[in-house]
Amino acid sequence: MAKEKFYITTPIYYPSDKLHIGHSYCTVATDTMARYKRLRGYDVMFLTGTDEHGQKIERIATSQGMTPKEYTDKIVVGIKELWKTLHISYDKFIRTTDDYHIKAVQKIFKQLYDQGDIYKSSYEGWYCTPCESFFTEHQLVDGKCPDCGRDVELLKEESYFFRLSKYQDRIIKYMEENPEFLQPNTRQNEMINNFLKPGLEDLAVSRTSFKWGVPVEFDPGHIVYVWIDALSNYITALGWGSDDDSLYQKFWPADIHVVGKEIVRFHSIIWPAMLMALDMPLPKQIFGHGWLVINGGKMSKSVGNVVDPNVLVDKYGVDAIRYFLLREIAFGQDGNFNNEALIQRINSDLANDLGNLVSRTVGMIEKYFGGTLPADRTETPFDADLKAVAAATIPKVEEKMEHLFFSDALAEIWNLIRRTNKYIDETQPWILCKDESKKGELANALYNVAESIRIVSILIQPFMPLTPAKIWAQLHITEDMTSWESTKTWGILPAELSVEKGETLFPRIDMKKELAELEAAIKASQATSIANQQKKAEEKKEEESKYPAEITIDDFCKVQLKVGEVLESTAVEGSKKLLRNVIKIGDEERVIFSGIKDTYAPGALVGKRVVVAYNLKPRKMMGEMSYGMILCAEDGDGKLSILTTDDKDFASGSEIS
Repeated sequence: MAKEKFYITTPIYYPSDKLHIGHSYCTVATDTMARYKRLRGYDVMFLTGTDEHGQKIERIATSQGMTPKEYTDKIVVGIKELWKTLHISYDKFIRTTDDYHIKAVQKIFKQLYDQGDIYKSSYEGWYCTPCESFFTEHQLVDGKCPDCGRDVELLKEESYFFRLSKYQDRIIKYMEENPEFLQPNTRQNEMINNFLKPGLEDLAVSRTSFKWGVPVEFDPGHIVYVWIDALSNYITALGWGSDDDSLYQKFWPADIHVVGKEIVRFHSIIWPAMLMALDMPLPKQIFGHGWLVINGGKMSKSVGNVVDPNVLVDKYGVDAIRYFLLREIAFGQDGNFNNEALIQRINSDLANDLGNLVSRTVGMIEKYFGGTLPADRTETPFDADLKAVAAATIPKVEEKMEHLFFSDALAEIWNLIRRTNKYIDETQPWILCKDESKKGELANALYNVAESIRIVSILIQPFMPLTPAKIWAQLHITEDMTSWESTKTWGILPAELSVEKGETLFPRIDMKKELAELEAAIKASQATSIANQQKKAEEKKEEESKYPAEITIDDFCKVQLKVGEVLESTAVEGSKKLLRNVIKIGDEERVIFSGIKDTYAPGALVGKRVVVAYNLKPRKMMGEMSYGMILCAEDGDGKLSILTTDDKDFASGSEIS
C-alpha cells in the first residue's frame, strides 16, 4: 500500500547575514510538523530555501564590492549551518538563483503573458525596497511602509502587469467556501475585509531600474518582480516546467505553506491568483504564524534586539530551545521571548518533570533490582488510571498536531509525564522495597513507569529530535519499540527490562546566575552585530565618497543644459575667485557668478559660447542673485576649464541633451 503524501513548506528566506531566533521559530515549527508526519508513516516533502533576487540584494552586494551571486553564496552557507545546528530535516533546499528555477519562472511569465494575464504598461507607485513590495497611497501608514515602517520611494517605470483584479471575486469565493484555507481565521478575515473587498489593483510584475533578477525572456530590459519569482518556488522545486516533473505530479498541491503573518497577503492573494491563472490546484492550507517579540516589538537587526539562536543552543542544547519555542507560544499568535521564561521552562518542564522522571526511574531499577526487572509482577490499584491517561493522550496529541497546535500537543504530553510522576508517588517504591512480599508490586510499578516513559519518548520525537535516543539508551529501548503505532499498545517493553544509568538529560539551572550570564552573552552577540553593521556602514560611506551618487535617467532629465553666449565678464569687488558674467540665453540675459577668476581674466570669456545649467535654483552671491551655473571641468591640480561649444551653428539658447 502506497504511503500517503504530505508536502509542507516554509517561506524561502531573504539571505540575511544574521538570522535570529524569530526566523528559527518558523522553521523549527515546520520541521516539527514534517517529523511528525514522517513518524506517522507519511511520504513527506519538506521544502525551505532562500529568496535571493531583488534591488536590496543588489545594493548590499555592490556596497561590499561583490556581485549579488557572490554575496548570496556566502550567506547561504551560514543559513544552512544554522538549520544544521537546529536539526532542521528539510528534504529540499531551493535557491531562486538555481538554473532550473529561473527557467521555470520565465516559462510561467511567458505563459501568463501569452494568455493575456500579463500586459505591458507603466507604473507609478510607492515601493519599499527592504520588503520588495509595492503599495498604494492609502495602504501607507504615516507615509511609510505598512509592513516594516521604513521609508518608501515613489517609482515610475515601464512595467508588465499581472491582472490580479481579474481574480478578486474568485479568491473571495474560494476563501468563503474553504474556511480552512487560510489559518488562523483572523488572517482570512483580514485578507477579505482589508484587501480583497476594497478592491485589488493589477500588480506590477517586472522592473527595469535594476538588473538582479530573473530576466523576462522575451523582453530582456525587464526582470521578473521578486514576488512572482519567489512564490513560484513552491512548484519549481518540484520540477514543474522541467523535463522531469514527477515530484510535482506526486506532491502538488502543497498540504501547508507555513509563513509569517507579514507575508500572508502575498501567499493568500497573489499566489492563489497566479495558480488560478495557470489553471493549477491551490495549496490546501496557508498558515500565518505570529512573531516572536521582545518588549512588545518585533525582533529586528536594525534596532539591535535580535536573539542569536546559536548562543542559546550553545548554552542549553537544541532540544531545550526547540521545546521552549513550541511550548511557550501558541502557534499563530505573537509571543514574547523572555530569558527568564526560557530558564523556567527548562527547570520546571525539562529538568524537574521529564529529566527527573527518567533519572529516578532508572536509578530505582538499578538500586532495587540490580538494573534488571523480574518478569513476575503484581498489579497495583493505581495501574488502570495511568494506562487510561496514556491511551487518551495519543489521540489528543494527534488532533492538536493536525491543526498545528504545537503548544497544546506538548501540554497533553506533559500531562502524561506529570501523571506518571504522580503514579510514582502513589505506588511509593521506596516503601514497597522494604517488604519482600511487595517485590511484585514494586517491579510492576517500575515497569509501568518505564513503559509510560517509552510512550512519552516517542511522542516528543517531532519536537525534540535528540532527547528520545538518550532515553532509549538508558532503558535499552530498541528501534522496533519506537513506532508511532506502538504508543497505542501498552506493554511493549520486555518483561525483564534492563536499564543503564546515563547522563542527566536536562541539568537544573541557577536562575539568577544564568540570567546574568545569558544577558551578557546575548548583549555581546548584539554588540558584535551592531559593530559589524556600523563598520559596514562606515565602509559603505567611505566607498561612496570616492564616487558620485548614482542617479537615474529620470533624475538627469530634470537638469536643463543650454548654450549661452558670454556678453560681459567682470571682476567682483571683494572676491578673489568670482567673475560676474552676463550670459545671453536665447532671448534673455542672465547674471551668473562663477569662481573661475584664477583661470580666466576678466573679459577673456566675452563672445564664447558656454554650457549653462539653466534650471538651477537661483542663489544670492555678493549681494546679487545668480541665475544658473557655467559648467567647468577640473584637473588634478584644481585648474578649471569651462565647457564650450565652438560650433557657431549652436545659437545661444540651444538645448543640450
